[in-house]
Amino acid sequence: MRIALIGYGRMGHEIERIALSRGHSVVCRIDIDNQQDFESEAFRNADVAIEFTAPMQAHGNVLKAFAAGVKVVSGSTGWMDEHRSEMQALCADGRNTLFWSSNFSLGVALFAMTSRYLAKLMNAYPMYDVSMSETHHVHKLDAPSGTAITLAQDIVSELDRKTGWTRGTLLSADGTLSGQSVCPADMLRIDSVREGEVPGIHTITYSSDADEITVSHSAKNRTGLALGAVLAAEYTATHSGFLTMNDLLQF
Repeated sequence: MRIALIGYGRMGHEIERIALSRGHSVVCRIDIDNQQDFESEAFRNADVAIEFTAPMQAHGNVLKAFAAGVKVVSGSTGWMDEHRSEMQALCADGRNTLFWSSNFSLGVALFAMTSRYLAKLMNAYPMYDVSMSETHHVHKLDAPSGTAITLAQDIVSELDRKTGWTRGTLLSADGTLSGQSVCPADMLRIDSVREGEVPGIHTITYSSDADEITVSHSAKNRTGLALGAVLAAEYTATHSGFLTMNDLLQF
């Protein structure tokens, strides 16, 4: 499979390593300083482009890939809520193909399924309030993380006592604390921390006056994310439309 990389930072390099180890070739690498390569023959001949950039760049990157007739796997977060309907429309009837996920880790996918099932069980026990925290490296621009938002949306869909999620506190790398630790009772609060080079930690807590139930996923490195992105690209090469991890894993 011929892969184009959009974004050649830490994740781009790890994706390249995994892709090469699985027998694929990387035919094009596009970063901030060579945007003109979206119009190159090498990019147009790619089977799939894997895009990991920033929230303010991802939407434009996907549109450029579509214009070149290239399928896209995107792991950029912080932009999909605003553009989901547009992306689904652009991918209708297989006209374009986008595989998007807030997190490509198999472990996170399993964690999400566990979290949703736990929320379904906890719906019968309103004495337990639920909250979430997520910790990521200082380079991550969006807060809460896309993964935390996806987890929260799944939890809210199973809990009658919650109508949505809300941003809680944000502890920045310089020690600055912003946001609020108090939220309406019908909202699921997500607190965020940005420190060091943490790949990602997501923790969900159900708390009552009597006890607490805590479930957590902690990434050790970027390898799981990169492998998941390459697996998604392999799937995307032979499928079309608006795709997600549910299509790939078929849970």
